Amino acid sequence: MAKLELNNLNKTYSSKVVPVKDISLTVDDNEFLTLLGPSGCGKSTTLRMIAGLEEPTRGKIILGNEDITFRRPGDRNMAMVFQSYALYPHMSVYENLASGLKLKKIPRVEIQKRVAEVAQILGLEELFQRKPGQLSGGQRQRVAVGRALVRHAQVYLLDEPLSNLDALLRERVRADLKQIFAGQKAPVVYVTHDQTEAMTLSTKVAVLNNGYIQQLDTPAHIYNYPANLFVAGFVGSPQMNLLTLPCKNKSAMLGDFPISLPDIPTIPPEIILGIRPENVCIAQPGDPYTFTGKVFLVENLGMYNLVSVSVASPDSQAVTVRALLPTDQNWNDEQITLALQPQSTHWFDVASGDAVFRNQPVGAYGC
Repeated sequence: MAKLELNNLNKTYSSKVVPVKDISLTVDDNEFLTLLGPSGCGKSTTLRMIAGLEEPTRGKIILGNEDITFRRPGDRNMAMVFQSYALYPHMSVYENLASGLKLKKIPRVEIQKRVAEVAQILGLEELFQRKPGQLSGGQRQRVAVGRALVRHAQVYLLDEPLSNLDALLRERVRADLKQIFAGQKAPVVYVTHDQTEAMTLSTKVAVLNNGYIQQLDTPAHIYNYPANLFVAGFVGSPQMNLLTLPCKNKSAMLGDFPISLPDIPTIPPEIILGIRPENVCIAQPGDPYTFTGKVFLVENLGMYNLVSVSVASPDSQAVTVRALLPTDQNWNDEQITLALQPQSTHWFDVASGDAVFRNQPVGAYGC
C-alpha cells in the first residue's frame, strides 16, 4: 500500500475563480480522510485532482513517494465511487463488477476470484444476473463500491456516494461502508457535506471553506476543539450557540449575568462565546455560570427538547440561547434558569473568528 500526499495543491480557472487554495495534507495506509464542507468549498475539485480528472494549477500529488500530479487517471491505480453510481445500465451486476478488470486484461480466473470475494463482503451474490434498473438505490450503491473494491487499488476515492439515498437507507449503507473500509489497508478519501457521515466514518477530517482547510484533525478534536467560528458553526447538530457578548471587568455579559473570561492577554470590547446546546443545563445550586431567560420555542427531538431561550440585555438586543433539555417537562412560555458548563465553553475573536481559548468539554449531555 502507499501514502497519499497533497503539497500546496491549488486550482485556478480562467475566470479567476480559485476553488482550491494551497491544500496540504497526508493520508496514510488504513486512514479514512473525509473532506467536509459546504457546496463550493473545493472538496470535489480536490478529489478530482487526486483522481487525475482535473489538473492542478500549482502543487504536487505524491503517491508512495512518486509524483503523480500529471499522470493520467488510468495510470494512477486509484478506484473512484461516484455520486451517480455510474453503473453500465445494459450490464448485469456481475459484468459491472468485472468490467474494470476486463479492461485491464486481468486473467479470467483472477476476475472471478476477486468478484466472488467482493460480492460475499457486500452481499451481492444473489444479484449477479440483475441489471442496475432492477436494483434498489442501496443495492446500486453497493455495486458501485464493489466495482471499486475489486480493483485492489492503492487509494479509494468516494464523491458523496450516499447523497442520492433516503435518510434511513443512508444510515444503513453508511454503517456498511464503515465496516467495508475498516478492512481495507489503502488510504480512503471521502467527500461529503454531511457532518454525520464525516464524524461516523472518518479517522481524520479536513473541514474546508472557500478553498482553504479550516481544520485538519480527528472527528473528536474537531467537535470538541473547533479552530474557528466556521468549524464551530458547521460541525455539530444542533448547531453550537455562538453569542457575541460585551466584556466588562474580565467578564463577558450574557444579559445581566457575568461569565468569567479565560486567561487571555488582552480583554477585548466584545468576544464570542461558543457553547453547544447539550452543555446548557437546568441550573443547580452551586453552578457558577447561571442566567435566566424566557422560553419562546420548543422543538421536540425525541429523547430531548431543543429549547430556545431569550435572555434580555439592558444595552442591546436580547440574546438567544438554545439548550437540549429533558422532555419530561413543558417549557413553553416559562421563565427558566439555566447554567453553562464552564469546561465546555469556547471563546472566539470577533474580528478574525479564530479561537482564543478552548476548554476541555465534559462531553455531550454532560450536565
